[in-house]
Amino acid sequence: MEHLVEHMRISYHSVHEPMCGICRKHCRSFESLREHLIGPLPKAECDKIFKHKGCDLCLAILSSRNALRVHRETCQLSRTGALYRMANLGIQDDLRIIGQKRYMYKIADMDVGVEGALYRMANLGIQDDLRIDNNRAKVVALACKMVGGGSDGSLDLCARVCLTDEYENMIFHTYVKPPLSVTNYRYDMTGIRPEFLRDAMPLRQVQRKIQDFLCNGETVWKIRSRGGTARILVGHGLDHDLKCLEMEYPTVMIRQVSVDTAKYPPLMKTSKLSNSLKYLTKSYLGYDIQTGIQDPYEDCVATLRLYTRMKSQVHKMENYPLATDPQNRNNFASWRQSELERMTPDEMLEISRSDYYCWCLDCKDGA
Repeated sequence: MEHLVEHMRISYHSVHEPMCGICRKHCRSFESLREHLIGPLPKAECDKIFKHKGCDLCLAILSSRNALRVHRETCQLSRTGALYRMANLGIQDDLRIIGQKRYMYKIADMDVGVEGALYRMANLGIQDDLRIDNNRAKVVALACKMVGGGSDGSLDLCARVCLTDEYENMIFHTYVKPPLSVTNYRYDMTGIRPEFLRDAMPLRQVQRKIQDFLCNGETVWKIRSRGGTARILVGHGLDHDLKCLEMEYPTVMIRQVSVDTAKYPPLMKTSKLSNSLKYLTKSYLGYDIQTGIQDPYEDCVATLRLYTRMKSQVHKMENYPLATDPQNRNNFASWRQSELERMTPDEMLEISRSDYYCWCLDCKDGA
């Protein structure tokens, strides 16, 4: 029991960890759980059951094959029909609403290599002052596309930015005029041409509009994690995107689904490294992204869906869910060693708390 107590003390097992629905094993990440169920060396009895009743996307165990079939219809998401493709679209930096919500825009020459590709403008809600008539949106996804600057073109410069709300509506999309000269447009990946940036919105203006929208009336340094009006920011590689936008936003309001997943262990690799957005989307949502010229709207939707999938997990709610909460600091204190050794594993799990903020807690906060 002494070794079990020490394990519980340093492992931070909790109700928020991914857990095998068959043997109830707790795993640090979904990738660890995936290996446990369907990896090269899975647990035999779990593998046998999972093959017949397990969902390879969310890793849930269903009651029957028929239940699994019904479940897959909602768990398997689709790229087509949900995304409003904007690749190679040159949007003016002064998009304004005129009359009956008709939008002024210009479409640049399109070169996507797919005849008949539709660049759908439905549900575009772009305004130059980002005063969106949608007060319900508490979650916003951000994605940027970078061109290259510097003598060798390796310096990332933000040249295109997109914001979407939690309902997958595009609320802002524009090309950005970088503060430095562009030496590599990275066309094969970005689809950006020099003419797209010639009259684009300056970086400072883009930065101000996005920050004002995210803060939603709050002063950035006064934003708190609960009870305010500021919006949760979702994305992948947000540290890098915000740096390129020369913006700051409170860490407590940021949810990163990849790149810096060390802050959200359920989505990291078993090697404790991060997974790419492309991999996460394929593994957990069931469709491919970034197969050609990359679309920031597509990235926003993927990150939102991943965030929503993690947020919608049903976990037991606790008044003080984090190991760092003062109320939990003595849960595994050394002076309680004898008491802890008399506990069952389930009793120790009951007092153990997570060392990371689970996104399901955003539901508790009303996000």
